Amino acid sequence: MSFDNLRLEKGMYGNGCTFTQMLEKADPSENYRGTALEGLDAFQRQLKRFDIKVSGPDSSVVGKFFQTSDAAVLFPEYLTRVIRCGIDEANYLSSIVATTTNVDSMDYRAVDFKLDYDTATDAKKREIWPSLPEGELVPEVQYTIGDRLVRLRKRGKMFSASYDAIRFQRLDVVAVALKKIGASMAHNITADAMKTIYDGDDADGTNAAEVKSVSTFNFNNLVDFWAGFSPYKLTTLITTPAVAATLIKMTEFRDAAAGLDFHGTGKLISPFGADLISAKGLVPDSAIVGLDKSCALEHLKVGDIEVEYGKLIDHQLEQVVITSINGFAKIFEGASGVMATSGGDKW
Repeated sequence: MSFDNLRLEKGMYGNGCTFTQMLEKADPSENYRGTALEGLDAFQRQLKRFDIKVSGPDSSVVGKFFQTSDAAVLFPEYLTRVIRCGIDEANYLSSIVATTTNVDSMDYRAVDFKLDYDTATDAKKREIWPSLPEGELVPEVQYTIGDRLVRLRKRGKMFSASYDAIRFQRLDVVAVALKKIGASMAHNITADAMKTIYDGDDADGTNAAEVKSVSTFNFNNLVDFWAGFSPYKLTTLITTPAVAATLIKMTEFRDAAAGLDFHGTGKLISPFGADLISAKGLVPDSAIVGLDKSCALEHLKVGDIEVEYGKLIDHQLEQVVITSINGFAKIFEGASGVMATSGGDKW
């Protein structure tokens, strides 16, 4: 079936697949190799079908989506994509999480996987791959489902606007507001990840962070914090803009090349090679969270962004609900830590 006579309907949403996946099943992109439509996915081909331009000086108005009942079915997917774009542009998760797991429940049983160096104090015992004399038993590393119950959080925003209010608005202008909603959602999801490091991933706080208390943030304390991560690697530091400014102003980080990069691009100086994330509201005002992104956190999510699609297709835009369900589980406890001055030891 060609893309320009494909029947679109509400039933293509909310059935376990994304709208684009449903379109791809009916109109596979592989059928367009070597044609002028190569490089477009099934949704983008539908936009072309109805001559809907979503960006640029000649972008279409919102009302273009409602020229026909088929075109109206595309509008929820458009909103989802723009909001997801806003999330991706403001998303720090790539510098924080080791892996992402899709789940189908609001609860999740985290795994327990402990290596000897997480708990052993004797130097000999910290050798997780010791030499084995003849006849010696091979040490065991256990991977088990733990008794920690991780609860996911549902976050959302309500987009309030009547159809009459936005029908003549250009799509690129509306996209600015929608991307801001996505950025706000990404910020809160990242804050949930930081709270997991602080308080642990279950209700009892059994693996809450052991906060390293310091009187002030100085180079010596930062070196001790970095050294304390061994054998893990400190890859990411998350803090507030005020604390980040303190780090950048340290004499030890006043490198000419790094300073030139910061002044030219705005890219923050990276202490010890770690990514420095600076944003308000992610951690307490007097704290620095550090982690090894390769093994500290597992990101849990239920599906994709959910947009209430029924009212959108029926031109009823007064209150559009946009939600996302996420959670985080610690993988290795020693792969994350907190350093804080007075007041930053609690969330």
